[in-house]
Amino acid sequence: MDAEVASHRLLVRAGYIRRQAPGVFAWLPLGLKVRRKIEAIIREEMETAGAQEVHFPALLPREPYEVTGRWEEYGDGIFRLQDRRGADYLLAPTHEEVFTLLVKDLYSSYKDLPLSIYQIQDKYRDEARPRAGLLRGREFTMKDAYSFDYTDAGLDVSYMKQRDAYERIFTRLGLEYVIVQADAGAMGGSRSEEFLHPTPVGEDTFVRTDGGYAANVEAFTTVAPEARSYEKLTPAEVLATPDTPTIATLVAVANEKHPRPDGRAWTAADTLKNIVLALKHLDGKRELVIVGLPGDREVDLKRAEVAFAPATVEPATAEDFVKFEADGDKPGLVKGYIGPWSPEGAMLGEDSATGIRYLLDPRVSDGSGWITGANLAGHHVFGLVAGRDFGSDGTVEVAEVLVGDPAPDGSGPVELARGMEIGHVFQLGRKYAEALGLKVLDENGKLVTVTMGSYGIGVTRILAVIAEANNDEKGLIWPKNVSPFDVHVIAAGREDVVYEVAEDVVASLESAGFDVLFDDRPKVSPGVKFGDAELLGVPQIVIVGRDAAGGVVEHWDRRTGARTPVDVASIATAIG
Repeated sequence: MDAEVASHRLLVRAGYIRRQAPGVFAWLPLGLKVRRKIEAIIREEMETAGAQEVHFPALLPREPYEVTGRWEEYGDGIFRLQDRRGADYLLAPTHEEVFTLLVKDLYSSYKDLPLSIYQIQDKYRDEARPRAGLLRGREFTMKDAYSFDYTDAGLDVSYMKQRDAYERIFTRLGLEYVIVQADAGAMGGSRSEEFLHPTPVGEDTFVRTDGGYAANVEAFTTVAPEARSYEKLTPAEVLATPDTPTIATLVAVANEKHPRPDGRAWTAADTLKNIVLALKHLDGKRELVIVGLPGDREVDLKRAEVAFAPATVEPATAEDFVKFEADGDKPGLVKGYIGPWSPEGAMLGEDSATGIRYLLDPRVSDGSGWITGANLAGHHVFGLVAGRDFGSDGTVEVAEVLVGDPAPDGSGPVELARGMEIGHVFQLGRKYAEALGLKVLDENGKLVTVTMGSYGIGVTRILAVIAEANNDEKGLIWPKNVSPFDVHVIAAGREDVVYEVAEDVVASLESAGFDVLFDDRPKVSPGVKFGDAELLGVPQIVIVGRDAAGGVVEHWDRRTGARTPVDVASIATAIG
């Protein structure tokens, strides 16, 4: 069994879920009970926020997604299929289009708005590498809500209602969360925030400061240095730097053979690294771009995916270089010594002789000087000044974020943490309404385009996140309000009186309103029963054992570990 995180391992061992295929799981009775409790909390808070529940099919036709452009934008990330007549369908990864069309069919006036509707439904995405059980699957359950307003001010109100509901939901579920600025990705729209649960197994990196700033790394924006005057700077100089195809070797040779006049040692931050990336566009075209960034940074491919969306991004391959070299009317790229300038004039950037787009990290501001490749094997150019000696085709945010980078809001240096996305709220604006023609008449009888919000919570992912945060070496320990049962009663003995008293305890607890799991297996040892109880994770356990004849049982609180003798008559009060 490929179970790489505790939640996956324990949920399978304890009989909550069962793997059917990579990223696809069957739900067993215990798992369904926990899932339904999570869904009940979500439904209660959606109702409090004024949202009404609907339910759409998971199998949807191609046409609405084609109108919005997402049939192509999703690329290989969705499941596509055809019916027997050759008509195209997809297993929906998200439902903006059909929600929009529903409202278009039913409403025509501003008097019908604001409107908030939601569903709890399965979604499907063709994950290339499904992992970590329910945390990254191909089939998963989401709550997705949508708000419809005819003014931007109305959208702001609807957005905050949903945002507030999310805070209540995660508080009730006992989940720590951080609200971070996020990129909207293929969803589109303007304002976008993620609710992240801090956890070492999180797939997202986010940044935060003591001053209150928090953002997903994909949404982090670099504080660019001010442009500086370069009138008095010395001319750039090409110097020999043999056997220096890496930043580390370049810095070593620069310090040995070409020391700085001011006596300070050269560092990687003084170098301009030029990375060739390959973009695969939706039409199948493969494009090379070069990104210049400080040598002490690496390209973060997640940030690059956002910067170049909807294209996919990967490092250029040896085959890309060979193919580029085969184009005889353009200068070649000297691997390990690529730069934005050369003595022969093969500049990158505006009017590039190579024909490759050249983009710069925002830190490479006008007036800054750099050591960078001279487009000549074994040579680098020293003192190359941005704005004076080379330009670019723009800036791009693809460099990794490092601890200590200044936050864009001025709240101080950032720290990095890992988190798991448990919710996401978007102000979609009018993207989908415009594409699908959702308009209503306003107060003046004029047709206006509706503005939308989209609000998602990963229901099955939340279940796994709760399990990940609530376990020990013995098994799961569910929070009270999502536990599959309120109480786990164990008949721990062979005597008839043990089972008789245990049945009385179960009846008493059930009459008091508790949902009880009763382990009355007659030929199973107490040790095995205790081990199973610890694995299953019901937090309140009642052990009916050797003192049963005297009317005494033991209350075992799994969350604290405390085991307390209790009179049978007062067991319901003790459970509370």
